Amino acid sequence: MNPTLEIFSQGEEIVTGQTVDTNAAWLSQKAVACGFTVTRHTAVGDKLDDLIVLLQDISQRADCCICTGGLGPTSDDLTAEAVAYAFNMPLEFDEIAFEQISRFFAQRNRAMPESNRKQAMLPQGAERIDNEWGTAPGFSLTYGRCWFAFLPGVPLEMKHLFQDRVLPKLSIRFLLQPGQLITIKTLGLGESAIQERINSIEIPAQVQLGFRAGADDVQTKLLFPFDYPETAISTLVAMIANQLGDYVFAIDGMGEITGDLAFEIDKLMTIGNSHTLAVLETASQGLLAAKCVGSEWLISAIYEQSTARLGQNLIAEANTEYLITTAKAIAVDIQKTSGADFVLVQLYAGNNKTLHDKDKSIVLYNILLTGNNFYQSIHSIAGPIKRKQNQAALMTLDLLRRYLQHKAMNH
Repeated sequence: MNPTLEIFSQGEEIVTGQTVDTNAAWLSQKAVACGFTVTRHTAVGDKLDDLIVLLQDISQRADCCICTGGLGPTSDDLTAEAVAYAFNMPLEFDEIAFEQISRFFAQRNRAMPESNRKQAMLPQGAERIDNEWGTAPGFSLTYGRCWFAFLPGVPLEMKHLFQDRVLPKLSIRFLLQPGQLITIKTLGLGESAIQERINSIEIPAQVQLGFRAGADDVQTKLLFPFDYPETAISTLVAMIANQLGDYVFAIDGMGEITGDLAFEIDKLMTIGNSHTLAVLETASQGLLAAKCVGSEWLISAIYEQSTARLGQNLIAEANTEYLITTAKAIAVDIQKTSGADFVLVQLYAGNNKTLHDKDKSIVLYNILLTGNNFYQSIHSIAGPIKRKQNQAALMTLDLLRRYLQHKAMNH
């Protein structure tokens, strides 16, 4: 059984929502990858009694705890003091820590405030964690059943100390058997639709199934135990991917480096003989091109808020046949002027007022021209303007992705 790990964040700014606790998310990913079972995230404000009680509770229920924040020089930084009271480990002045803090200021030609002396006060018996990236040294200790590592809350400092100082200790102190996380990335299916599609597949009890819905994709996650057979992993992943079909644009964790939709399209566009692309976008308002920024294959990108080519404001009343015919004509024109191998044209039915109305949907019409062949997709998109913009960019790019993946599979 994997050792358990908790993450404890200290700071009133986290509890009140003034600061987003990205540290906890980052540490959780690292801990799971190491082989821990992460059981809790806890955030506590600048209240000494609450910190003391929490530390004592964690010491009795977790094998490991990574704590961030509260190691600064000001009166609201209470972590070291809370540890001293919770574990009966009085604070002691650490001369080496003080010298490191003093040197930090001296190297920057700055006078060290007297308040920074507080950061050199560490719990008796704790092991100092040197911080080369800031003024707050961390420290580690064992109390009860739990090994604690206390790190500064500044993300840059925390990440360096965890990677360079804490991670090596974890592999020595704990028997870690990391599982294998497989992430199937899809676009165009919601979580419930994915669940329905895979309900007929028997997921073994020892395999943890989860879902994550984001703005750019929905991820189906499978966490396999350390010793799970590779052939069984491949078989189960293939079964699920087969049920999800063309909605799958990438599978992470099987050895191949994957990314978001634009990353996957970039790989497909540069396989063998590189291709070029020209786009005309409307509803996505330039976001489609922005998602492909830096891609050499995107040689032309046009954004038209009012489709002047059509002589009307985004053809609010036009029917499907007229929209498709018009989009094809625009694609042919762009292909002639740009010389691109592929052309994507995105139009939508609805006016600018509809686009901005969160209670009204637009119908998106995408055309892909490849040589003399046309491919098309039609989507209804609802929600606030930002969601419509992002979904329009993704759905238009996804038409290209599906074509390229199908082409790659047949060669």
